[in-house]
Amino acid sequence: MKKEKISVIIPMYNEKNIKSNLREVLKVLDKNLAGYAFEVIVVDDGSRVDCISEARRVKSRKIRVIGYKKNMGKGHALKHGFQFCGGDYIAFMDADLELPPYQLRNFIEEMKKSKADIIIGSKRFKESQVYYPLTRRLMSWTFQMITRILFGLNVRDTQVGMKLFRHEVLKRVLPKMLVKRYAFDVELLVLAHKLGYKIGEIPIRLDFKFSSGIKKRDIINMVIDVAAIFYRLRILKYYDKKT
Repeated sequence: MKKEKISVIIPMYNEKNIKSNLREVLKVLDKNLAGYAFEVIVVDDGSRVDCISEARRVKSRKIRVIGYKKNMGKGHALKHGFQFCGGDYIAFMDADLELPPYQLRNFIEEMKKSKADIIIGSKRFKESQVYYPLTRRLMSWTFQMITRILFGLNVRDTQVGMKLFRHEVLKRVLPKMLVKRYAFDVELLVLAHKLGYKIGEIPIRLDFKFSSGIKKRDIINMVIDVAAIFYRLRILKYYDKKT
């Protein structure tokens, strides 16, 4: 019987520790994904440093490293990486490993158990192991309340970097998407919800890195992107059009 396959897309931008991090990903997934085949698609999002060469120093048939010269945003990198995926399931994972890769097994088991089409991690479960500065907690909570009010999206946390999808979900949703950078996760989940896909959530462990700060300009751009999604969804009815 053929094993089910999981494609893991890892976007990277100026990631200093990509070689050691990829080795850790391979080691952990080899151990924790017993019974599944897997591949890792690493997408360089126009890094200013030579991340691609470092990533390619990790020799494995399970890793494919691709990229492009201009920085286009994390969402664009994930969308680009999907073109190279052959898995039955597609996982998103951040290159900095703030979310330890062993957790992916939990996502798969929850998807099987709940029969969900999408599983996303959430910082807001009591069981989640997260140390998060108070200001970031308040910003995150406020943002989630806004998305719930605007889109009726009944999830606790849209922004956690680890997510798991059935292949058909991304095949249908990604062609309709326009956001490339700031509110990519929101647009993706809003469209999946609109198309009737079931979204589940699970607790996560997040090893917060203080270097990953949020700038005022990022917040403004996120608000603009969310407003544009609302306008396309509720006013233009853009997402109702066939692609």
